[in-house]
Amino acid sequence: MTAHADAPTAQTEPAMAHEEGHAALADIVRGALEWVTAHRDRFALPPDVLETHTDLNWSMKPLGELARLSTSITRAAHTVADHHDDPHWRQLAEIARELLDFTWSEIGEGRVLRELARLEPHATYPLEIYAAFASAGLRDEHFEEFTGTLVRTRAWASTEQQPNRRLGVLAAEHQARLPSHDDPTEALRRTWLGALPEPWTFDVTAGYALTHTVFHLTDWGARPAGVPADLDTYLHHWLPCWLDSCLEDQQWDLGCELLAVGASLPEPYPPDRHLPVWREVAGRRAPDGSLHEVGAEPPDAFAHRYHSTLAAAFAAALTAASTTRSRPSESAHRDAHPGHPGHPAHAGAHR
Repeated sequence: MTAHADAPTAQTEPAMAHEEGHAALADIVRGALEWVTAHRDRFALPPDVLETHTDLNWSMKPLGELARLSTSITRAAHTVADHHDDPHWRQLAEIARELLDFTWSEIGEGRVLRELARLEPHATYPLEIYAAFASAGLRDEHFEEFTGTLVRTRAWASTEQQPNRRLGVLAAEHQARLPSHDDPTEALRRTWLGALPEPWTFDVTAGYALTHTVFHLTDWGARPAGVPADLDTYLHHWLPCWLDSCLEDQQWDLGCELLAVGASLPEPYPPDRHLPVWREVAGRRAPDGSLHEVGAEPPDAFAHRYHSTLAAAFAAALTAASTTRSRPSESAHRDAHPGHPGHPAHAGAHR
């Protein structure tokens, strides 16, 4: 995947009108949420979810992603609705909240996660999924009590995971009101993004590690101040070419996650850069409002659409919400060079 200096989409096109931009973003959120609602039964847990033979990647994982992103969409849509007194965004918040309530019901208001934690006491995914509900105010005191014992064990502290995943576990511990087993600042600097790597080393794997690092730092866009100044500067320099790389390589799912990152920064990614990308994403949607993950003509299957469709709604809602924040003047740290030679337009991202 390579970014070229002459790629026009994410860096040079002028911004669309404010009203047009908000309407376009609302349309993306609505189409995506309607598609997800129509396919809600595909997120339902199977009766044998607690059995050892059940593939959790196709049971708990999609439901957990729906819980996480519907929580964030609800929050962001309410922000836009309250700021503009907009009934359309308020309705979108209600639709997203209905999806969140569905996921809470599917896990028995915490019971299923509690049982999974007992079956796999040092697996972190039950807590990571639970954190989405906790951040929305949906809590299971019994789960928190049981997991509170687990996080104090040596086995929990020594679990081997990717650095960005480990940062997510620390964030989940915080959401569940549990003691942290590691220093979040040190954990951040062990991630790909935290090292401020050479921008040309960006690829799909690094891209997803980057986006999730930012999501964990900001509670999925709710706390932009969680991004340190050096990471904020670095991302403002290099997001344009990475977004262009995703458009060129038709990485729609990752592109939406990068757009969500831009909306999660202390000073959001400027409209003159993100709105042209949103036009491209909007044009790639199917007539039913869904968005495929990768490529021009993907298989028409739930597995290849559900996450990218949710990611599009999540990123569009965050982008709209980011415009309600006051924009500070260019800060001193923004003018500082991120520490790597060359201009963003010349940085390649290779697979």
